[in-house]
Amino acid sequence: MDFNFSSWSRRRFVQLGAASALTKSFASASALQKAAAPVGHATMIGVPFAKRNPRIALVGVGVRGTGHLKMLIALDAQIVAICDVVKEKAENGAALVEKSGKKRPDLYTAGPHDFENMLKRNDIDLVLTATPWSWHAPVALFAMNHGKDVGIEVPGVVTLEECWDIVNTSERTRKHCFIMENCCYGYNETLVLRMTNEGRFGELIYGEGAYIHDIREELFQNKANGLWRRAEHTKRNGNLYPTHGLGPVANYMNINRGDRFGYLVSMSSIERGLDIYRKEHLQPGDPRWSEKYICGDMNTSLIKTSKGLTITVKHAVSLPNPYSRINMIAGTKGIFEDYPPRIYLEGDKEEVFGSLDKYKSYTHPLWAKEGDFAAKTGGHGGMDMIMHYRMLQCLREGLPPDIDVYDTAAWSSVGPLSVTSVAKGSTPIEFPDFTRGAWKIRSASAIATMS
Repeated sequence: MDFNFSSWSRRRFVQLGAASALTKSFASASALQKAAAPVGHATMIGVPFAKRNPRIALVGVGVRGTGHLKMLIALDAQIVAICDVVKEKAENGAALVEKSGKKRPDLYTAGPHDFENMLKRNDIDLVLTATPWSWHAPVALFAMNHGKDVGIEVPGVVTLEECWDIVNTSERTRKHCFIMENCCYGYNETLVLRMTNEGRFGELIYGEGAYIHDIREELFQNKANGLWRRAEHTKRNGNLYPTHGLGPVANYMNINRGDRFGYLVSMSSIERGLDIYRKEHLQPGDPRWSEKYICGDMNTSLIKTSKGLTITVKHAVSLPNPYSRINMIAGTKGIFEDYPPRIYLEGDKEEVFGSLDKYKSYTHPLWAKEGDFAAKTGGHGGMDMIMHYRMLQCLREGLPPDIDVYDTAAWSSVGPLSVTSVAKGSTPIEFPDFTRGAWKIRSASAIATMS
């Protein structure tokens, strides 16, 4: 998620991204009208990757991008090129590849748009981008338009226009665009997904996900995410980071696979956390005193699906709260809640939560096979490594992606739709149908059904 840049370009880089996001936000009102597929387009649902050992390029190798690189190296992936506006970051990435015994990748470090020169090459199959959010869509669109599949970091793309842009471009170019939502590959998330798929919770009724994480210190750093992520809180008031909590719940509910997001209602609390932190930690005269934070400390968004299920999605990163993604799913036969993990199914002897350990038989095959290796080498408890292992498996075996462009667009759209709802006094806002009706005839994703 970090895309570090040299001092001469920092201000301009953020300004360009902010201007792009602002311009596109004014077009969001018309984005709902794009449901009709352009002439000549065909769905990307179920379309497999071209079977190959992919030649990979990375755009952005800050903290998060370097994490991706290390996992790809551990999985014996081919890294052919790296782009970062900070030459030292790109050089560090190249050194990691060389240290592993592989050929040094070519580097692109000549400014924010040098990724375009890199992606014009014809020896790249897959692009992974870990840049500031406003650059996710530009990188993804350029990559697909130049014949590359692309994986983008969370929270996906920023505006409703961009959601439609990635869908339409993917369909036109026949290239995949998928969000690298690592939380969908966590041990608990994949185990519970198998349980929901087998009906252990009965008919599903409601779920809840969140990103509750105190990152105030990180936001005020003069490096990495602090160079750009705090600015997001000055531009939008809504759920800025929905997919960590939402993605797993959407998978449990088979969203875009028999159901879809119908409409959303969102409200934000007052903002206090960043102002108080600034008061307690910044010196007089610091330029950050001129910033005006408009994003509420707690955003709560409520989604109703076409089949009548409900999902609560929360966002809180500026208050002293313990980390939680909530990760809850409930149905007619039971309920699971995470942080800490606990489960209750109808028929249990006592009406109290029990341990998830008694359901280890539902451990996902990916974790059963690669869990020890993932825990030792991958980030976030191993879920990052499982995600990359599965991504490469799909490419090497010619399988469809678990998370496709329609999921990426739907999950990303919660951000801009929540902003619109908050701005309109928590008015219900309809979701676009990015699948153009195909959600009605799809089945559960491969990640839910693989044995």
